[in-house]
Amino acid sequence: MKTHLLPEYIVERDNARCNKCKICIEQCTYQVHYYKSDEDSVGSRDQNCVNCQRCVVFCPRKAITIRKNPNFYRENHHWTNEAIIAIKKQAENGSVILAGMGCDKPNLTYWDKLLLNASQVTNPSIDPLREPIEIRTYLGKKPQQLEFEFNGEDIVLETELAPQLCLETPILFAAMSYGAVNLNVHEALAKAATECGTCFNCGEGGLHSSLYKYGDHIIVQVASGRFGVSPEYLSVGAAIEIKIGQGAKPGIGGHLPGEKVNEDIAKTRMIPVGADALSPAPHHDIYSIEDLKQLIYTLKEATNYTKPIAVKIAAVHNVAAIASGIARSGADILVIDGVRGATGAAPKIIRDNVGIPIELALASVDKRLRDEGVRNEVSIVVSGSIRNSADVVKAIALGADAVYIGTAALIAMGCTLCQKCYTGKCPWGITTTDPAISKRLDPQEASRRVVNLVNAWSSEIKEMLGGMGINAIESLRGNREQLRGVGLNETELKVLGVKHVGD
Repeated sequence: MKTHLLPEYIVERDNARCNKCKICIEQCTYQVHYYKSDEDSVGSRDQNCVNCQRCVVFCPRKAITIRKNPNFYRENHHWTNEAIIAIKKQAENGSVILAGMGCDKPNLTYWDKLLLNASQVTNPSIDPLREPIEIRTYLGKKPQQLEFEFNGEDIVLETELAPQLCLETPILFAAMSYGAVNLNVHEALAKAATECGTCFNCGEGGLHSSLYKYGDHIIVQVASGRFGVSPEYLSVGAAIEIKIGQGAKPGIGGHLPGEKVNEDIAKTRMIPVGADALSPAPHHDIYSIEDLKQLIYTLKEATNYTKPIAVKIAAVHNVAAIASGIARSGADILVIDGVRGATGAAPKIIRDNVGIPIELALASVDKRLRDEGVRNEVSIVVSGSIRNSADVVKAIALGADAVYIGTAALIAMGCTLCQKCYTGKCPWGITTTDPAISKRLDPQEASRRVVNLVNAWSSEIKEMLGGMGINAIESLRGNREQLRGVGLNETELKVLGVKHVGD
């Protein structure tokens, strides 16, 4: 069948600059570039290009430019080019269209419509270079009150505290499973988490034994497939997360193709080499909050009640009611992943149309838990395309305790968001298990880049807190008076619980 699809990108080569070194051929995993021996020149297969920019970066003569194909279908506000291309693709291959990373629709980002406050005359700002500003965060169940006993000069805490996860910054690294990304990525994130005093979530693919030494800074995940779950795995982590859903594909299971399951991944996941790793959509032992509670306490029992237990859900229409049940089920941490949450592979139609933005979900959940008097029963962590330190601060002002970052960490390592993670051919050596391509990512350098990012964001968070006259991040949590909305309608402002600018 002859394809009707046009190349999405055009590869332009300046032949006056090109010295035919063939580096672009070596660097491209999609076989875009090829050598034409009869002409002694390098050619391009435009239809293969995904615009990852690898060849552009590594071309020593800067001879390559990639631009979007200027040819497009007749403009139509309903039958957009995206819609037409999707139909043509499915008419040719009859399959579900997959997409990597998160939803990229322009109308689902509310962070940019929220503005932060700043101190002026009556409430002076704080200089973070000369005065301490506390951004350390504790995740876990908090008591309603603390009881102390005074024994002479000593003060003894009588209240028994639940296990807490101590973070030096309110930024964690989101779940990315071993297999979806390679061991170099996991190692880089584990090292970065250790250096930054935070935690990395290893995802549902288990944890490679070489990373057990970073256990104090790793959150281990228990998902529906139970891949890699063992008493040793549960014991090594600083916390345990039960994954119910994720923002990129709420209500959908996971699938790691068998061709990505090499010997190491198979051993870690406890499945045969080359076998498809299929995660069911539901946990087949969880069909109610009562069932969830049983699993939570099973995991607490298995780890002698020493680790906080998190429950991760996708942001959906009734997320506040679900969160209320989870807060009462014994969970210590609630993780909410919004509609823009990323993943290695998701049906594009699900990714772009199922779920709700994290900003609205967070505000609804925080309000509901406060109204019911159980907000202290569970910490809230949010994820779903946190792009910068301002997003972090706004999330905390809306009620979060901390945030997960995934895509931002991968971009720091080198990802250019070409959204072809599911092919397993990532030119930057991130979302691939091919040994030769994986070597392109040096875990030491990648870790340093991620550490630099977190350190920069943490400094900016302190700057913003100081500008608001707040010396501890605890005082910002749920403080929506520090936010104002712009360009939002009355319903959106009501759900977010913020006033309009000028009010």
